[in-house]
Amino acid sequence: MYIHDEFDSTLLKERVDEFRDQVRRRLSGELTEDEFKSLRLMNGVYLQLHAYMLRIAIPYGTLSSTQMRMLAHVARKYDRGYGHFTTRQNIQFNWIKLSDLPDATADLASVGVHGIQTSGNCIRNVTTDQWAGVAPGEVDDPRIWAELLRQYSTLHPEFSFLPRKFKIAVTASDHDRAAVKIHDIGLRLHRNGAGEMGFEVLVGGGLGRTPFIGKTIKPFVARRDILTYIEAILRVYNQYGRRDNIYKARIKILVHELGIDKFAREVEDEWLSIKDGALALDEAVIADIRSRFKYPAYEKLTDNPDELKQALADPTFKAWYRNSVSHHRVPGYGIVTLSLKPVGGPPGDATAEQMDAIADLADRYAFGEIRVGHEQNLCFPSVAKRDLPALWRGLDAIGVATPNVNLVSDIIACPGLDYCSLANARAIPVAQEITRRFADHDTANLIGRLHINISGCINACGHHHVGHIGILGVEKNGEEFYQVTIGGRADEGAVVGTLIGPAVPYAQVANVVEDIVEAYLDLRLRPDELFIDTVKRLGVEPFKERAYATG
Repeated sequence: MYIHDEFDSTLLKERVDEFRDQVRRRLSGELTEDEFKSLRLMNGVYLQLHAYMLRIAIPYGTLSSTQMRMLAHVARKYDRGYGHFTTRQNIQFNWIKLSDLPDATADLASVGVHGIQTSGNCIRNVTTDQWAGVAPGEVDDPRIWAELLRQYSTLHPEFSFLPRKFKIAVTASDHDRAAVKIHDIGLRLHRNGAGEMGFEVLVGGGLGRTPFIGKTIKPFVARRDILTYIEAILRVYNQYGRRDNIYKARIKILVHELGIDKFAREVEDEWLSIKDGALALDEAVIADIRSRFKYPAYEKLTDNPDELKQALADPTFKAWYRNSVSHHRVPGYGIVTLSLKPVGGPPGDATAEQMDAIADLADRYAFGEIRVGHEQNLCFPSVAKRDLPALWRGLDAIGVATPNVNLVSDIIACPGLDYCSLANARAIPVAQEITRRFADHDTANLIGRLHINISGCINACGHHHVGHIGILGVEKNGEEFYQVTIGGRADEGAVVGTLIGPAVPYAQVANVVEDIVEAYLDLRLRPDELFIDTVKRLGVEPFKERAYATG
């Protein structure tokens, strides 16, 4: 956990006071909605289909138990008793009254949580791997670098009004759990041939109306130079990015139109003029940020305790353990994923009661720390294996121990037309129906790793482009239809999926998904050939034939 200082507290208090006055002026009529819009967006407040929505940043996906309890408090006092965790390590409250927003933000600020820059044309919440700092094989803890970027980018005077929103993600593992290739800037920590640690820098990734996978602009940037190099990218984008057309304003369009080589030359020229300036990182600065992270006091434990061996005799616990517990870098500990994807439930939602209980369980078993993942699940990054049976019982009692992590019912979905004014179609009911079709855990395990992503509109908040099966809601003559793609992925091998055919009506979507899955089970070479590999080997035609077969 990062330990915030008095500067952070003062900043948040002053921002809440400023926002309270802005809300007062809006409620009194001194500000019109149009005048209020840019002010509320910079505090994470959207005007949705039915109400205002408050989006809260969870920097690099890390929450303390105290902060989780405050999220529960806000859900209970100001909203309708729940919150929605997103793909970018945020939580959204969808029903807060405008008059309550200042009090809600003040309560959140009291524990160091806020909505600053979760919207607007600025650098949004910097995200990373939910297993950061505990995953085996990491070259460093990427949260340190995400925190550095958070401090650098918060209220940055030059980059608070970019041509369009800007997203940065960091990873330090060979397996990318942060989806860095679909971000405006993706950073991959690694060591070069000389053993020096630095960053591969990718630029121009993003989904939405025009999806692109990020391109490597520089294979290795030394730690000292990472801020100056990012500053150079942002300056080039700020200068050349389109402001006359919202659909062509993202950096991905600029990189595509200029070409990565010309864009890289522009960045290099800018970088050489600033690389030895004030943003060149001194090792003492890095060490100071590193020292502010508090790590658990791990014990020396056996990796196969008696408590675990005895519990594995229970087939229900065993299924959960195999699905939801992952290897930890410290022997005797495990990483536990909490599924927010119950059968028939809205993906990513958690009630106030669940959040309070999760905070209590984190204090008891996980050093008081909770993480939020890209897949809209939570995790406890460090749990002693001896405590796993007791933890499982606690998680099961509140409905977050469904053993479906990375399986067909572990669906990523945006709120869709149930909440969002931009959406063309519902997303949540589609996800709920698909989870019912694949509710049997034996069937889900037979299918194996398969990611389904659903978006209610072309803005792609559900990341449908990079789902193994992607579903996009579109509107046709006032009715909901859905396009289906297959073969996408968001990890280190990121690729955009391929459309398999014409859009299908709402009532047929789950049937099409079932047909695609059945085709995969028939076509795979062996039980361990993943869906994504079968699609890569055969292409989309065999799946298209099955999905659109008649009779």
